[in-house]
Amino acid sequence: MKQEYTITVYTENQVGLLNRIAIIFTRRKINIDSLNTSPSEVESVHRFTIVINETEDVVRKLCRQIEKQVEVLKAYYNTNEEIVWQELAMYKVPTDVIAEKVKVERLLREYGAKAVVIRHDYTVFETSGHREEIDSLMKALEPYGLIEFVRSARVAIIKSSAGFHEKLKEFERKQPGEDVIENEYLNKQEEVFTM
Repeated sequence: MKQEYTITVYTENQVGLLNRIAIIFTRRKINIDSLNTSPSEVESVHRFTIVINETEDVVRKLCRQIEKQVEVLKAYYNTNEEIVWQELAMYKVPTDVIAEKVKVERLLREYGAKAVVIRHDYTVFETSGHREEIDSLMKALEPYGLIEFVRSARVAIIKSSAGFHEKLKEFERKQPGEDVIENEYLNKQEEVFTM
């Protein structure tokens, strides 16, 4: 049965990787509902957060396919119950409506919205939450002249994870990389290359 899954991918930050990951979804005709990329808690490691609506079997295969990319360190998938997640939204509404209508002000307070920009012609509010909460406020503001609306991609943290940083350290303990050997002639260029 199809349901919403969040795929978390840890990668090296390389040009073209986002395109190659997107192609994996395109080839299977899977729509990406939300996509966010950002640095992770580990220096030089980036994190992709991808939301799709699919069966678990398909999601498992997608993760294995994504992990075949050279720059990908690990891919995980989780249901909404296994993660803590939020989205950010911004709403632009006419300032005169907010000043005149007490209902709008109460509505914004009820949803925990806070003003980001206040101008004489419009005010921009921001709020964060789950998609349903964000959409609910958007629908509630429509009768009051909602001018513009935008929602960010999902950001998520896996509940049961000790963090990728710890897994990376554990991997290094089990399979330490080769020691870097300094080139003994590196600082002696003039001695080596003179005749």
